[in-house]
Amino acid sequence: MKKSQWKHRGALIAATLLMLGAMLSACGGKKETGDSAAPAGAAAPGPVHVKLQLKWVPQAQFAGYFVAKDKGYYKDEGLDVEIVPGGPDIVPEQQVAGGAADIGVDWVASLLAHQEQGLPLVEIAQVYQNSGLVLISKKKTGINSSADLAGKRVGNWMGGNEFEVLALFDKYKLDPNKGLKFVKQGFTMDQFLSGELDAASAMTYNEYQVVLEQGIPASELSVIDMNKEGVAMLEDNLFANKDWLSKNKETAVKFVRASLKGWKDAVSDQKSAVESVMKVVEKGSTSQEHQVKMMEEVAKLVAPSGFDMSKLGRIEDAKFKQTADIALQFGVIKKPADLKTAYTNEIVESAMKK
Repeated sequence: MKKSQWKHRGALIAATLLMLGAMLSACGGKKETGDSAAPAGAAAPGPVHVKLQLKWVPQAQFAGYFVAKDKGYYKDEGLDVEIVPGGPDIVPEQQVAGGAADIGVDWVASLLAHQEQGLPLVEIAQVYQNSGLVLISKKKTGINSSADLAGKRVGNWMGGNEFEVLALFDKYKLDPNKGLKFVKQGFTMDQFLSGELDAASAMTYNEYQVVLEQGIPASELSVIDMNKEGVAMLEDNLFANKDWLSKNKETAVKFVRASLKGWKDAVSDQKSAVESVMKVVEKGSTSQEHQVKMMEEVAKLVAPSGFDMSKLGRIEDAKFKQTADIALQFGVIKKPADLKTAYTNEIVESAMKK
């Protein structure tokens, strides 16, 4: 072959390689994670991956998210949602702030504390309208009202769960260091059942049900409700990293819309909701019966009597301020929360428009 022919063939090969390189680059480019639309003529993008970090292990406390996933509500919005279990060593705020998750679930007091620490977090939806925390006692202890806690042994898990109880003490001028014995409570109800505690902290949807399951009838128990006492703090909410939210606002709207749809279904069809939950719980960790009772109580917190379900997810200024005020009073936060930056109803309002 002549030298000129080799030169010509070399040029053709080079041009072909350049063309192949361009095609491979176009096919293997970095996938967009934000809300920007694909260029005209490009293939439709796949589902947007969203990671939700729970406060605790899978249970009916989070039923709405499992229902939304099980029924395809997230998929209908073009989302691929991964629900990540929580646990005693998992701090949802840290997971979201660090980018390990996109959206988290936790109590508002915890969110406020992490916001004050400088983590770029903002609440985007309020799912629980009421607090599920109560103090329970056996009637034979003589505790019939909050004032009767004077001189009694009162338990709480501490670690950020005690502030509503402290606010209750303050309301009735009870000194937790002198006027009564305020002690750390374990995560089982053994201390209460054995009589080591006169009054114990309990969530209506969990520990209170455990006591009933142990054979103590409700008629033999006194219950002090933080909501009725006016010292309730907001609990399960959805929050996001501000930086992620600024780039993925439409994704957040879709996630909230599908999640609220799942919660509305969970409240109206609790049996099906429990079935969705039981598909994901750790085998042997709970029972169908316990989750049924938990779902009944959770539904009361998400949709209290007389609540307008069309407003589900919206953050009420007065309730948020009460939570923030109690958090400030008892040192959860050291300075008043900035209510203009701590939460936003923009995402919920956008989700409601469709």
